[in-house]
Amino acid sequence: MKEITVQELKAKIDSKENFQLIDVREEHEHELVNIEGELIPLATVMANADKISKDKQVIIYCRSGARSGTAVRQLEEQFGFTNLYNLKGGILAYAKEIDPSLTTY
Repeated sequence: MKEITVQELKAKIDSKENFQLIDVREEHEHELVNIEGELIPLATVMANADKISKDKQVIIYCRSGARSGTAVRQLEEQFGFTNLYNLKGGILAYAKEIDPSLTTY
């Protein structure tokens, strides 16, 4: 599984790169804190695979990287995605290393 660091993600955001950012946490988690990712909870990822781009880099995140890793593996295995990246450490790492003002839980 390919991974991307929070520093690499921040650089992509800052340079306005064209990529898709997906949050696989639950809605209440997304409402608490998010980094502008499109919300597709893990339990619904497979049913919403058509909403995930195959034409550009897709970065998937969750709280710590575990659920997003599961999503990446499932999508790669069942739908043949080759453009997916797991955000290493999830939103917790992003809050710790990039934006300490973000709420952690």
